[in-house]
Amino acid sequence: MQRTMLKSKLHRVHVTHSELDYEGSCAIDEVLLEAADIREYQQIDIYNINNGERFSTYAIRAERHSGIISVNGAAARKASPGDLLIIASYAIYNEIELEKLKPQLVYVDGKNDILDQRRDIPLQAAS
Repeated sequence: MQRTMLKSKLHRVHVTHSELDYEGSCAIDEVLLEAADIREYQQIDIYNINNGERFSTYAIRAERHSGIISVNGAAARKASPGDLLIIASYAIYNEIELEKLKPQLVYVDGKNDILDQRRDIPLQAAS
């Protein structure tokens, strides 16, 4: 059996830009992409803490150390500058891989600078 599980998340990032006329995607500071192990053009799910919107898009690279989180295209209607987001990536794991699964969690401050990052405890240890 295979299961789709949380691979990583950026927790409570602040939206810095909302670009309706851009073709789509979410631009994320390259430092944050690396910290969360999210690749450019990878599918991401976004959860807006301010308004409850939940949507999927893909990640693109924003300038390193810029703090940019820009929600673009149609998704720009779902997030405004200043909103708090959780950005999650998922992966498909088999039962053997699940034993070693440790999602990468990244926590930021008000400027989207990394405060803490850690790998969560393995699922088997949590039970």
